[in-house]
Amino acid sequence: MNIVDSHKRGRNAVRAQRAAIVFIILAAVGALFSGCSGSDPKQQKAQAAGPPRAVSVAIAPVQKQDVPVYLSGLGAVTAFNTANIKGRVDGQIMKVNVREGQDVREGELLIEIDARPFEVQVEQLQAQLFRDQAQLRDAKLNLDRYTSLIPSGSIAQQQVDTQKALVDQLEGTVRNDQAQINSAKLNITYSHITAPFSGRIGLRQVDPGNIVHASDANPMLILTQLHPIAVIFTLPEDVLPNVAQQMRKGTLEVDAFSRDDQTKLATGKLLTIDNQIDPTTGTAKLKAVFDNADGKLWPNQFVNADLLLETRKNSTVVPTAAILRGPQGPYVYAVNSDKTVQDKQVTISLTQGDVTVVTNGVNPGDTVVTDGQDKLQRGSRIEPRTVNPGGHTPTGPVTGAVRRESPNQTSENSYSGTPGS
Repeated sequence: MNIVDSHKRGRNAVRAQRAAIVFIILAAVGALFSGCSGSDPKQQKAQAAGPPRAVSVAIAPVQKQDVPVYLSGLGAVTAFNTANIKGRVDGQIMKVNVREGQDVREGELLIEIDARPFEVQVEQLQAQLFRDQAQLRDAKLNLDRYTSLIPSGSIAQQQVDTQKALVDQLEGTVRNDQAQINSAKLNITYSHITAPFSGRIGLRQVDPGNIVHASDANPMLILTQLHPIAVIFTLPEDVLPNVAQQMRKGTLEVDAFSRDDQTKLATGKLLTIDNQIDPTTGTAKLKAVFDNADGKLWPNQFVNADLLLETRKNSTVVPTAAILRGPQGPYVYAVNSDKTVQDKQVTISLTQGDVTVVTNGVNPGDTVVTDGQDKLQRGSRIEPRTVNPGGHTPTGPVTGAVRRESPNQTSENSYSGTPGS
């Protein structure tokens, strides 16, 4: 009995010892978690560093200004008039009176074709006309004699009628002779080729001494009118009603820009809209006219055309860089008087390049953040940036509207953050 009791007491002691060890371990783990939750290193570091540092940002004022609305399309320059100068008669070129690349006026003599064969033909036809006129006069005199003998009955009526028919035939012959003379004189006129309109001479295809024919396929010269000149460009069919409505109010202005869209070439006026829409592209052609006094536009030149649709007066504008987008829509960070920021929802009416028109959310005189928004949240303290080395300050006024936007396009900046709540 003593041995059994002693063995039981040993097992109970071991169990008690194990329970004590488990309790100690649990207590240590609990103390560890309690210490971790009560002493966050980041929180202690933030508390030791004091208030958060101000974020360096760029700001700009909200302004009220006029905003032009542009419609942009791709186009090509087209000569207002183009003429392929060809010969209308056969003959030898006697003289070319113009140089390649020369500007000529309407009616100026360009090329002379040998007209001597036509002059000789005129003389021959005139001689034939003179002969036929003499025969006509004799026939008329005989008709008058025959007519006077009818009352006395000394001539048959049939003979008088025959003589009258002869007079009519000779009159027809005389008229035909005169028409042939006019045709020969017209060929003489065609031998002197003149400019149908004022323009610029292109590269010629013939030289003096060449024989030309009216049936030749290639022209002798190509004349293009450069002053004025036209630009044909395309716009989406959806904007045509607005364009037509504005055209009824007055003439619309069109600017032509270079291929790289960096250089303004000329300013002209919208002339017309094509009478049909291209179903394959959903666009319509529009034609604008430019004076082209400085000669910067050339036929078949590629250009970017900007149509000034309207100008929105006294609009509230912010820099496009200030617009952010969140779950509730576009918003901006407005600067408070204590140099903290607050997110404000805005309604966008129009985006034109670096300028955005808003209808509510901010007012003229407010200040918004234009750069550095990714480091901000509601209540963040900011420090506006100083003047750049080039003398430009981010807090300057909003610049004028830049082109390349459609009136319905609102290209707000995409931003992954959300406004503070």
